Amino acid sequence: MSELSVDDEIMELIVESGQGKSAAFEALRKSRNGNYPAAELLLKKSAEHLNAAHEVQTRLISMDEGAGKVPVTLLMVHAQDHLMNAMLANDLVEEQIQLHKKIDTLTNL
Repeated sequence: MSELSVDDEIMELIVESGQGKSAAFEALRKSRNGNYPAAELLLKKSAEHLNAAHEVQTRLISMDEGAGKVPVTLLMVHAQDHLMNAMLANDLVEEQIQLHKKIDTLTNL
């Protein structure tokens, strides 16, 4: 395991997490304007990015083998923070979109 491959994995974790979070918030903006089909597509895209990020995280865990083989650097902590925040944002955005739908349904009666 080279240091470069670990750093590449960490950067991929950051990128995928960031793209997942960005797609989730774009979905929220679409839902705010009532464009629910676009919002659903963006939520799917967000989930795909978060799944990819989770796969990277799994690779890093398997590289480590519970033996401290992967150094816990500030960059690694930063990457994990990105993933956790992106996952939370995605969950909250899904709930907010459901609220937008409910409000639209009630106001269009």
